[in-house]
Amino acid sequence: MSATQAVETVFRIESARIIAAVARIVRDVGIAEEIAQDALVAALEQWPESGVPDKPGAWLTATAKHRAIDLVRRKETYARKLAEVGRTLEDVPPPAEPAAPDDIGDDLLRLIFTACHPVLATEARIALTLRLMGGLTTQEIARAFLAPEPTVAQRIVRAKRALAKAGVPFEVPYGADREQRLASVLEVIYLVFNEGYSATAGDDLVRPALCEDALRLARVLAGLMPKEPEVHGLAALLEFQASRISARTGPDGEPVLLADQNRSKWNRMLIRRGALAMRDAGSGPYSVQAAIAGCHAEAVRYEDTDWATIATLYGRLVELVPSPVVELNRAVAVSMAEGPEAALPLVDALADEPALRAYHLLPSVRGDLLERLGRGEEARAEFERAASLTRNARERALLLGRAARA
Repeated sequence: MSATQAVETVFRIESARIIAAVARIVRDVGIAEEIAQDALVAALEQWPESGVPDKPGAWLTATAKHRAIDLVRRKETYARKLAEVGRTLEDVPPPAEPAAPDDIGDDLLRLIFTACHPVLATEARIALTLRLMGGLTTQEIARAFLAPEPTVAQRIVRAKRALAKAGVPFEVPYGADREQRLASVLEVIYLVFNEGYSATAGDDLVRPALCEDALRLARVLAGLMPKEPEVHGLAALLEFQASRISARTGPDGEPVLLADQNRSKWNRMLIRRGALAMRDAGSGPYSVQAAIAGCHAEAVRYEDTDWATIATLYGRLVELVPSPVVELNRAVAVSMAEGPEAALPLVDALADEPALRAYHLLPSVRGDLLERLGRGEEARAEFERAASLTRNARERALLLGRAARA
């Protein structure tokens, strides 16, 4: 591996820790990211000649911290000069000493809570989190979410400006504020994983790299917040879901339905990790979803799935987070536990839900139930409608294929 490749690899791995450590000194994530990039440039200039250090991550972190402290000292000097001529300037805190190794966990927590602050729109939170915590470039984020690169770049810039303008403190909140902010953090990680697990649009059903980034963030958060049950619930959910990724598509990238998946391809190590995380999970929405995913993971064959328990768990989830999408998922579980005739009225009751008006899975589920009831013509129309609503090419092909066979 060349020195340049080493720099890029190490920075990708260590960037979140570097930015977190620097942000604790300068109290601004935008400035912290710029200083981290400066350290990256310094490594690109020096390592090819001096060689890769024994501890490259520590080298980058130390370089960035020294530059951060110099910046704070320059501001202090400027403030003193202004004071000498009778001017006043907001007090600048003294430069913080570099954090001890044991402090890095707190720094990472501060960074993720800052990046996921509710003052930002969801899209901005996702983009900023992937940039700061995931180490993704603007181009990679744009490609993952099928958004123009300039749009994503503007989101990130505006997000950092919004945090600075709102005076968002670089800290881990406590009490009611912490609960609100933690919900935002979990939501961002959950949304990132879901976009990778089942892409909203484009030519690919699954984007494994995005799932891996979200799963890594969930694991980091679980390690940093071991006493938060819902953090473990989310980690368990993502471990279980990630275990099935390689079986969700065929050789040509076509979708493979759950009933048809080769379960020998399911990753047993991830399933074990999910089961371990469940031990510390609670009774919140992510923990309940993890329990549902765990039921699927435990079934050796599709026929062994405990659909009755899954339907009960979805009922509990509806109570926690009332949602027509959750109701639709519960109807699917009821159809498997009690038959399609029991589920069809539940699905029909959702037909007028505004949130599901353009949701392709509603006619898709209804088409499946009608097909199982032997009502082929009606099923075909529902599959065709579902195909017209989805923006994912792979899902569209699957639905049109089902319509042709109905």
